[in-house]
Amino acid sequence: MLRIVVGLAALVVLGFALLWVLGQGWFGTQGSAGVPTDSAIPASVVEKRARTQRAAARLAGVSSPKQVLFGDLHVHSTFSTDAFLLSLPMSGGDGAHPVSDACDFARYCSALDFWSINDHALALTPRRWSETLDAMRQCNAVSGSEQDPDVVAYLGWEWTQVGTTPQNHYGHKNVIVKHLDDARIPARPISAGLPLGATPDLMPSSPVLGLLALLDAGQGGVDLVRYLREQVGVPVCPEGVPVRELPKDCIETALTPDVLFEKLRDWGHETLVIPHGTTWGYYTPMGSSWDKQLTATMHDPSRQRLVEVYSGHGNSEQYRSWREVVLDANGKAACPEPVETYLPSCWRAGEIIRKRCQEAGESDETCEARAVEARQNYVDAGISGHLTVPGQTGADWLDSGQCRDCFLPAFNYRPRSSVQYMMALSKFSGSEDPLRFRFGFLASSDVHSARPGTGYKEFLRREMTEARFGAFRDLAVSRTPKSEPAPESRPFDPAESGAAFFGLLETERQSSFFLTGGLVAAHATGRDRDAIWDALQRREVYGTSGPRILLWFDLVDLDTGDRLPMGSAVRRSAAPTFQVRALGSFEQQPGCPEYASEALSAERLERLCGGECYNPSNERRPITRIEVVRIRPQALPDESMEAIIDDPWKVLPCAPDPAGCRVTFSDPDFEAFRRDTLYYVRAIEAPSLAVDSDGVACLGVPLEDDCLGEVEERAWSSPIFVDFTP
Repeated sequence: MLRIVVGLAALVVLGFALLWVLGQGWFGTQGSAGVPTDSAIPASVVEKRARTQRAAARLAGVSSPKQVLFGDLHVHSTFSTDAFLLSLPMSGGDGAHPVSDACDFARYCSALDFWSINDHALALTPRRWSETLDAMRQCNAVSGSEQDPDVVAYLGWEWTQVGTTPQNHYGHKNVIVKHLDDARIPARPISAGLPLGATPDLMPSSPVLGLLALLDAGQGGVDLVRYLREQVGVPVCPEGVPVRELPKDCIETALTPDVLFEKLRDWGHETLVIPHGTTWGYYTPMGSSWDKQLTATMHDPSRQRLVEVYSGHGNSEQYRSWREVVLDANGKAACPEPVETYLPSCWRAGEIIRKRCQEAGESDETCEARAVEARQNYVDAGISGHLTVPGQTGADWLDSGQCRDCFLPAFNYRPRSSVQYMMALSKFSGSEDPLRFRFGFLASSDVHSARPGTGYKEFLRREMTEARFGAFRDLAVSRTPKSEPAPESRPFDPAESGAAFFGLLETERQSSFFLTGGLVAAHATGRDRDAIWDALQRREVYGTSGPRILLWFDLVDLDTGDRLPMGSAVRRSAAPTFQVRALGSFEQQPGCPEYASEALSAERLERLCGGECYNPSNERRPITRIEVVRIRPQALPDESMEAIIDDPWKVLPCAPDPAGCRVTFSDPDFEAFRRDTLYYVRAIEAPSLAVDSDGVACLGVPLEDDCLGEVEERAWSSPIFVDFTP
């Protein structure tokens, strides 16, 4: 008996020791940044692209054109935690996609001219940051000469801030660094800290992690533990220490934008800060607004010069007057009534409960009271409002929370964080000139599989969009306790909900609203790093929803013939005149060009590109119309946005023409209004099919189905700012 007891005790000790060792991540694989393919794209291929574009510009009547170079400034590899989770077999992933994959994809699959890496700073341990830097240097080294490379790769990261209220939420921003040498880059990325009020003590003990690793050993559990252990093993840098005096092996944080800008100024290096996903309600609290960021400290116009209007997470351009929630002077939330173009999710919560209540045989009076209670419970729960409806499914919510008359809108839209709202804001402080945002517009992908520029073809929904996020509902990091449908709502208490991180968010329904990514187009004087950076700095850029539309938008002096391109700012007393020229993107041929097949093996071409690359024909899609948007920024505090945002102000039809669309317009009201005005244009392509274009219809559709629907792809120019001068 003693031997049995001793033997059992030994087994328990050995078992506990095994779980502890597994929980330390000792047996997991440590992911690396990888090595890009060492094969330059033939110079003849790059020259043909430029030659074709020059011919198109001449055809459209553009004299002395700069090169239009296409890129993606929002790319994640599996060094980002969410991307790593998506890569695991337990969430249906196909394995790691490191930084080097992004380099190869940009060059051979999507045929981009430039891109940046933007992994979440919080996940970039000193080792991962060092390897990222090495991979980016290698990508540039294999891309040919510095003056005429086949691709330019920029170093960067994402500052990922998530607030719990409209007052403390600032959102996500990508930081792009111009150079790659040690003397001109920060020693470490700057993080916004842990999201959603999370704390380091949320990390389970080693035996618990070991059990997780053991249960999911064949599904990547061991690698997940190794990944998490490395991330939490790095201490947070001390506060109040100059950036150059901080230890090398710590995570640097800036909890608000003013601190981020201060740290970037302390470093003194050339950087760009690009806000993105501003209307994406997946994590943005209801009632959020960009008003609080228009201050001298929360905004740095020398760095924050561009804003992302569109990505694979949806469109953030358009302002709407409806509200997702009504806040009183004390910040108390109430549910607004629906309008024709918007059904508030809080209102829908009340209708779900009302219907269940009626089916349970309760009186109309009782069901009305429960509907009112459900609406209030929803708004009190914020971004976790869906959890106040027991047993809810994605289908229950219909199209609530969505902007019904917006182009491919971001999920659970927040209109007072839209780009149009930002551009209409003014902050008055007694000085002659009010404070305003003057952003150039771009688009990118926000891809989490190291695939920059996914919008080159509309296919492979699983790989080319983030629809895989729906798999999070099956992971331990996002699990929500199952509940049965009930005829009444329940208040939400995070501490008692039993939901784990992503489970607090509306992950299931969100997964059907992801799109293939957009692109940024830069009017550059050359293909090199400096020329592209200069175009970004002067805002001579535009965004597209994925296709390579060519767009020129100029202010024209009819007397002298002088032109000012998109992104310019000018003072005028007389009515300005503008000229737009646009050509549609090329229709795509199946398969991949010969140079891609020669550089990558058949297996790698299939895994990385899905066997399909950017492969243009000679036929362009027609541009059907040009839409002009006019915004007259606030001239008085609290001036109504509805009165000063004209969208569209003009719609100019385009006749079918191989030379593209050419239109000219003026603003006869400019002299009468006598106020500063900005103008930008949208070039609209003929309808074509796109992945997940009707998010509601794609709910529950298998990922193997591309869920194609008809859309009008488009390009957004950067604005031209015309200040009135008497």
